[in-house]
Amino acid sequence: MGNERKESDGFDEEELIRSEFESIVSGLNLDQSTPTTYLDDLDRIDNEGFAQPDPARQSPKGFIESARHAIKAWFNRNHRDDDGAAL
Repeated sequence: MGNERKESDGFDEEELIRSEFESIVSGLNLDQSTPTTYLDDLDRIDNEGFAQPDPARQSPKGFIESARHAIKAWFNRNHRDDDGAAL
C-alpha cells in the first residue's frame, strides 16, 4: 500500500493536507521587492508637512521663574524616591 494512509471511507488525510498547502502556496507572491525603499518612505514623511515645534523664547526672568517652579515641585514630592509613576 505504500506510505499512504487511507481510512475506510476512502478519505486520504495526507492528500487533503497536500492540496490545502498547494492552494495556500499558489496564492503567495515570492517577489519581496518593493517599488519604494526605506529612504523613499523617509523622504515622503518629510514632505507630508510635518512642522517641527518652535516654542517661543523665554525672557531671563521667565526662565528663572520656570526653574524655581520645577525646583519647588521637586522638593514637594512628598519624600518619594520614585519618579511619581504608579500602577
